Amino acid sequence: MFTEKRSHSLIICLLAAVFTLLPFSASSDTVQDFEDGDDVREQYEAREALRQGKIRPLEEIVAAVREKFAGDIIEIEFEVEDGRYIYEIEIIQPSGQIVEVEVDALTKNIIGSEED
Repeated sequence: MFTEKRSHSLIICLLAAVFTLLPFSASSDTVQDFEDGDDVREQYEAREALRQGKIRPLEEIVAAVREKFAGDIIEIEFEVEDGRYIYEIEIIQPSGQIVEVEVDALTKNIIGSEED
């Protein structure tokens, strides 16, 4: 009888732990799904804008940025700001400093840069 009560208590504790942790794992999946959805949307928008001639190929954008900024590209985001297509490119410079560069996706002009 004592072991039966003990096993029931153990099962109840395990179930409580599972149900307590369940919302955390579900919310992290939701956040990841949301981020993945943003990436897919950005890729689709960029492909369509390129197909319509509204932006330059990414290789050209990267080449323009590399002319002015040394380092490794660690992230690229495609955005629309005030009807203008923008690439935000994060670069880790040889010094270790991270700089974010905004580039007009049509003209390849560097709009601005900001060190993080």
